[in-house]
Amino acid sequence: MSETVKVAAIALATTSGRLAENLAHVRNLTGEAVSRGADVIALPEFFTGALAPSDDAFRVALPADHNPATDFLREIATEHRRYIGGSLLVADGNDLFNRYFLATPSGQLHTHDKDLPTMWENCFYTRGNDDGVFETELGGIGAAVCWELIRTQTLSRMAGRVQLVITGTHWWGLPSNWPGVAYLLGSLARINRRLSEQAPAEFARHLGVPVIQASHCGPLAGDFYLAPRWNARLPYRTAFVGATQIVDGRGRVVAQRNTDEGPGVVVGDVPVGRVRSEGSVSALDRFWIPRLPVLHRLYWTQQNWACQGMYERAGRGNGLRAAERNATTSS
Repeated sequence: MSETVKVAAIALATTSGRLAENLAHVRNLTGEAVSRGADVIALPEFFTGALAPSDDAFRVALPADHNPATDFLREIATEHRRYIGGSLLVADGNDLFNRYFLATPSGQLHTHDKDLPTMWENCFYTRGNDDGVFETELGGIGAAVCWELIRTQTLSRMAGRVQLVITGTHWWGLPSNWPGVAYLLGSLARINRRLSEQAPAEFARHLGVPVIQASHCGPLAGDFYLAPRWNARLPYRTAFVGATQIVDGRGRVVAQRNTDEGPGVVVGDVPVGRVRSEGSVSALDRFWIPRLPVLHRLYWTQQNWACQGMYERAGRGNGLRAAERNATTSS
């Protein structure tokens, strides 16, 4: 019989570039999750601060080996005997990564680097190369970050190996400041929101294990780059979409908090372990789990292309310098 575990997912409203302020916000809501008895706690992707291309956004970059965010995770895990995880922008060697950290009650810190940056995230970090599966006292725990949850390669590396998936997301919407977008692309905006809300349940149904997903909420602003080798860009104002939610192994939502409800904590009980899954991993002979609209695929391709060039021109250097400054400040 599967063990039932109380889990929590935290919705955050962070401010770009405000590391100390964001960590205080995280600590406050994590305290609520602990007080409500959660044994496993999920924080969002980039819980140290939301990222959209801007000079301020790089200020949350941290050194990978020792930093206040991972110190916080270890503190919560060991002092309260909890599992807690989330991702942040870290510098490791001569590159930056979107690294998911899972701290365990014994003080171990598991890591997973997101495999492919999503669109403008390419301005900030490069791709990872690991399976995102951690062996713990709870059994195998899989870590997936945002759009990893809608790719078949994530299913393939976790299939039959995990009893629980913990994930964070940072899924934004279409621009609200571009004339005509709301009228011309209103249906695409609704599809985008629906994709973000349904991703955890669909992933859970394919693997047959619970999924805990934590999300950002609130506004997000940055620049939309047009090409990789020159600085042409458009201001982009948007908001986060989706939901912070807990889903069981059959894809049923146990607890949920939509982005328009603001920051907060959801808590629920889920049986850890695999149930009979409704979808076959091997049957999905395609890159994406859902069938993405053409405009989503074009947006993905253009922004990956444009923003990888920005990383090479300036993003890597900006991030490495910010991480070095933060290492000095926190030492």
